Amino acid sequence: MHRAALADSLCEVAAGLLTPLDEQNTDDIRYDELASTAEWLHTNGINLFLACANISEYHSLTHTERAESVRVVCDALGDDATVLGGAGGSTKSAIDLAQAHVDNGADGIMVMPPDHTFKHESGVAKYYHRIADAVDVGVVPYIRGMEATVRMLDWITDHENVAGIKWAVPDLELFAECVEQADDDLVWVCGMAEPPAPAYYLEGADGFSAGVTNFEPRLGLELFDALEAGNYERAKRLRNLSQPLMNLRAESGEDNVYASANSVPVLKRCLELAGRDPGPVREPLVELPEADRERVDDRYEELQAGLERLDAVEP
Repeated sequence: MHRAALADSLCEVAAGLLTPLDEQNTDDIRYDELASTAEWLHTNGINLFLACANISEYHSLTHTERAESVRVVCDALGDDATVLGGAGGSTKSAIDLAQAHVDNGADGIMVMPPDHTFKHESGVAKYYHRIADAVDVGVVPYIRGMEATVRMLDWITDHENVAGIKWAVPDLELFAECVEQADDDLVWVCGMAEPPAPAYYLEGADGFSAGVTNFEPRLGLELFDALEAGNYERAKRLRNLSQPLMNLRAESGEDNVYASANSVPVLKRCLELAGRDPGPVREPLVELPEADRERVDDRYEELQAGLERLDAVEP
């Protein structure tokens, strides 16, 4: 999908696909369940998919698993949805994987942040540009886990194949500056899920990535519709319903100093409660302890009850 068409498709809610692993052997991926979950989300209204993304446990997957995951999702959804395949690592590895995704049917490439201790702003831009040069579909650089500047974003977006930016730097003022500086046809996606989506929408975001929406599609779809309609009161109520579970995702879990270690395990538990079978996580992630599972279960039920109350008041 060329830049302009991809840019139009980014103005939605982007669901990330978790990787279903075998219960007995986490070295094995259950590709049938991955395809089934993608189809389930699509049937429930999701049209934009992030395959092989951070919440897919990208960094725990092999090159072959990443390529195969995107192929399976593209085959399952066909031309009825837009699929971005995640690609990262060294420049050559990222280009090889991006090309494999294109060959397997991906509509665009989400370029993962360069995981390098020593970086230069212009080098980061060059990294994204070399990948954009190598494929004939639009690319979406993912800005996360690094300092960002208006200058660097200006360099990154100065490429005819960059269709949009997935922004996951928690700095609303900087985001607004970058949007103001960029071309009008560039699409900005809030990559921090539902809670900050209304604020970032007001500052120029055209869409947002899913958190709660990955297992409860109606929340994100209704939130996006409310924002598009200018119904900010309803948007805030929907945002507030997503917050308790998103707070659990941000926790580090037991005996751990690393933030957000619960992020993927919480999503997998919620997918299980929604009737899917996402399986366990791979190291370096760990499963939720029983106490956290119970908290997830309680907040999942509260979310469902909240959505029912909201729909009863504002159908």
